[in-house]
Amino acid sequence: MLSKLQTQRTYALVGHGGCGKTSVAEMLLFNTETINRLGKIEEGTTTLDFEPEEVKRRGSVQPGFAAFSWNKNQHFLVDVPGDGSFNGDLAYMLQAVDGVVFVVDAVDGVKPLTKKLWREVEKLRLPTIFFINKMDRDRADFDMALNGIREQLGVKPYLQNLPIGSKEDFKGVVNILENKAYFFDENGGVTVGEPPEDMSEAIEALRETMVEEIAVCDEELMERYFEEGSLPVEDLQAATRQAVVCSELYPVCAGAALKGMGGSRLLTAIQTYFPSPLDSATGEKEIESVDGDFRAVSVDEPPVGIIFKTLFDPFAGQLSMMRVLTGTVSSDMTLFNPGKDEKERLGQLLLPLGKETVPLKESVGPGAIVAIAKLKNTSTGDTLCDEKAPFKVMLPSLNNPMITYALAPKEKGEEDKVYSAIQKLLEEDVTLRLTRDEETGDILLSGMGQSHIEIAVEKAKRRFKVDIVLKAPKIPYRETVKGKVEVQGRHKKQTGGRGQFGDCWIRVESLTRGSGYEFHDAIVGGAIPKQFIPAVDKGVQEASRKGPMAGYPLVDFKVTLYDGSFHTVDSSEMAFKVAGSLAYKAACEKLKQVLLEPIALITVSIPDEFMGDVIGDLSSRRGKVLGSDSTAGVTEVQAHVPMSEIQEYAKTLSSMTGGLGMFSLDFDHYEECPPIVAEKVVADSKPAE
Repeated sequence: MLSKLQTQRTYALVGHGGCGKTSVAEMLLFNTETINRLGKIEEGTTTLDFEPEEVKRRGSVQPGFAAFSWNKNQHFLVDVPGDGSFNGDLAYMLQAVDGVVFVVDAVDGVKPLTKKLWREVEKLRLPTIFFINKMDRDRADFDMALNGIREQLGVKPYLQNLPIGSKEDFKGVVNILENKAYFFDENGGVTVGEPPEDMSEAIEALRETMVEEIAVCDEELMERYFEEGSLPVEDLQAATRQAVVCSELYPVCAGAALKGMGGSRLLTAIQTYFPSPLDSATGEKEIESVDGDFRAVSVDEPPVGIIFKTLFDPFAGQLSMMRVLTGTVSSDMTLFNPGKDEKERLGQLLLPLGKETVPLKESVGPGAIVAIAKLKNTSTGDTLCDEKAPFKVMLPSLNNPMITYALAPKEKGEEDKVYSAIQKLLEEDVTLRLTRDEETGDILLSGMGQSHIEIAVEKAKRRFKVDIVLKAPKIPYRETVKGKVEVQGRHKKQTGGRGQFGDCWIRVESLTRGSGYEFHDAIVGGAIPKQFIPAVDKGVQEASRKGPMAGYPLVDFKVTLYDGSFHTVDSSEMAFKVAGSLAYKAACEKLKQVLLEPIALITVSIPDEFMGDVIGDLSSRRGKVLGSDSTAGVTEVQAHVPMSEIQEYAKTLSSMTGGLGMFSLDFDHYEECPPIVAEKVVADSKPAE
């Protein structure tokens, strides 16, 4: 197994939406004869985009997985969605791979979202190969894309393959180190030949520059280069691989995935430069536990695997995707889930290929990505390990949801069905959040973007036959009063037999913001018996749940019960409860009524160049900017903004920053509503006539 692991490669395809990642995956599967024809996204025939929602929108909404063999070497591939709404769990995907193929569009070059994705890859120092795709398109510009990688992403590209021609004349690439030309055909075939003569000067100049860049990464090699003036290709390739593993050099390949052009050269680069699951830039590879312990990555260690994604299969049900981190794992093995303190029997291990799975007959070691059906006690983010050698993997943090919608059933009375359907989706998508607002009764679904929420609702409708309506969540306004007043609440009712009698005098006065509700008993001389005093308090509290202005709860006021009277026969708790509510209503009529709006603390992180636009936009939303701080080209702005002004901020921020902006939102406090806003809220609360 050890020799197999040394040639095994596990990697992710990453890039902004529309750059052609899924087409690149399709090309690799076609070039390795895993599939016999190139599928097309436009036709909904690609191997890794198979969900009905993906076919409909012509784009990935969940990661795609493929295990395949190339030149007898095992490859495990993860195709990460490029749309920011669907890659909120990117950190989990990257934890499961040893390298990244970063796809850049030759037409659009480096886009804002490209930078955002690159920051996540760079943070983990994952070995990366850049693939400049769509070289056959009308506006393809290789130099523009390459300069974007160098200047906007700040990396040192290693130009392994120089394209021969571009646009409709794109024919292949020249490997500068080997000085060989690889001519592509549209059937995935490659013909090796001599580089075109008109490229000889450019190739020679680039080769000299490239050899120097490689030598700089290895002191011993650099000394030999200065002494001998040249270096063998084998030594340069070995040094390049080490530099790639250490994230010092980044090979660049080029191709046109839709035509199957460039897949074989990309596979060669992956095999040549990416690390095996056992390789590390710093020596022996280790994994870290939440307790700070380390364990070597080896087939001889006790097994440890992490469930990094859960998918839904219409036939097998729930499929858990597991990356084996160390040790070996086989079908029907029983492992331990330390997070749940439960044993878990694995059943049949499966190799994924899009929506298909192939039963695995042998055990697998580090780096393998396998699918496991119907785990009982294990969910995304859980570790599975040997019970005798427990080990819980440290998880990366995920970004908070960016947008929230209220969900309602199309048919009344199906609220529980809606909640249950969405709850099941949470098992496969850890970036969704489902809550119930106890005050408004709303079912709230939070996600990474509007399309994220919409797709979740579509899935729920298709799988669980429930029609869901999306609405903006209700704003939890509050009401309060200003001033001080003394009022009477008197309830007397005689209907034959025992009557009802309760009489109380209360003093109502406003409190400072955030104080809530206070009740004071100031009765002396037994004007009201002690057993009836809590009933007055209860009557006031129940009545204050609906304020007099717009029906929102009344807060920040104090009630003092100071006098009253009772009847020895007709008085009861119920009578004094009614008296308390009548006194409260009388006080509200005499006091000044005020509407309060919830204020959120928003923290926005954006590249420095967008700071002015973001601050201006927050101010236009009645926001009060508290301050800003800039570190390494990223500015963090904090502000207090009314919740009513920020409900669809995710779309605005994404548009304003090209998808680069991120924000977190937390309730902070209540403030008095401006009169013009209060008037509209009160008007909207009145029932239509």
